[in-house]
Amino acid sequence: MVKPHGSETLNPLYVQDEQKRAALLKEAEGLPSIVVCSAAAANAVMLGSGYFNPLTGYMNVADSVSVAEKMRTANGLFWPVPIVNMVEDASSIAGAKRIALRDPNVEGNPILAIQDLEAIEQFSDEQMKMMTDKIFRTDDPKHPGVAAFNSVGKTVISGPIQVLSFSYFEKEFPETFRTAYQIRAEMEKLGWKKVVAFQTRNPMHRAHEELCRMAYEAVNADGILIHMLLGKLKKGDIPADVRDASIRKMVELYFPPNTVLITGYGFDMLYAGPREAVLHAIFRQNTGCSHLIVGRDHAGVGDYYGPFDAQTIFREEVPAGALEIEIFEADHTAWSKKLNKVVMMRDVPDHTKEDFIMLSGTKVREMLSKGEALPPEFSRPEVAQILMKYYQSQAE
Repeated sequence: MVKPHGSETLNPLYVQDEQKRAALLKEAEGLPSIVVCSAAAANAVMLGSGYFNPLTGYMNVADSVSVAEKMRTANGLFWPVPIVNMVEDASSIAGAKRIALRDPNVEGNPILAIQDLEAIEQFSDEQMKMMTDKIFRTDDPKHPGVAAFNSVGKTVISGPIQVLSFSYFEKEFPETFRTAYQIRAEMEKLGWKKVVAFQTRNPMHRAHEELCRMAYEAVNADGILIHMLLGKLKKGDIPADVRDASIRKMVELYFPPNTVLITGYGFDMLYAGPREAVLHAIFRQNTGCSHLIVGRDHAGVGDYYGPFDAQTIFREEVPAGALEIEIFEADHTAWSKKLNKVVMMRDVPDHTKEDFIMLSGTKVREMLSKGEALPPEFSRPEVAQILMKYYQSQAE
């Protein structure tokens, strides 16, 4: 199993000792507090889970700017996107040394973490523009990541944190939400050394299923980690519980026992394409995975990124030796009518578009909403059934 990013052992920031956590929660009730934005809350969950190892808390202005510009913190740690706690107004915590962070995504805004306050600073308009351009490769306000990043304020609260809650993820996804340290422990128990990670924010159709199988066989892996995003998505994306049910059904019926771990992580999607792909690689390394599948338009949205920009960044911008995890570069996969199986398009140069069974997302949604079966070459019938039920409930 590969070692974590930036340290010999994983250092999750969640306070696991129950007595200590109870004492900190009691202390937090008496501290000046602030309700953080959803992105900062998700960052706390990822820090608590060990996914953002070796970070000890939220970055300051100098680290954030350095990470955006050079993919390194001021002291040289390789990191692709700023991990920040940004707010509109920090006047309620002015002069405090220690503060409580409250959860914006749970009713009553319960305590999420305690932060030791190192600095309260402001990003300038120029810095915000530079960071937006570098992280997202666009400043288009229609880009969901750009819109989210620029809507939460420019005041940045930096300093180490102790995480006291995993927000709504544990309660809403008890079977699926797992921390990086829980995944490491599970893989150790299974005796897995070489593991392929598959990132998804969508249900998995035949092409995704076969892609996992192809990568698993190509690198001679011991197992596959299907790792789904459970946090906030853009409007129109399929809810996590529906994705979860459809993926579980596919694995149950079509993969051999004990070859796949189905897990999820608590993070809000950035839609940052190449930079987010690098972040995905870091936190999969922290779970112990040896390989990450990076496919066409990985972590992208709309037409903001080239189809393989998320692969190119690893070759052209990630310094040699910065990561231990390896990238399995995947092409678009689809069912070949000629060969009667799912193939990677780059492997069949003799095929034309007509030789593949391909459906747009719009077409899939339309068919499922009408109760029409998807072609079995495109989607497993049991998976399509779960999705059909969801889309028909939306149409009512």
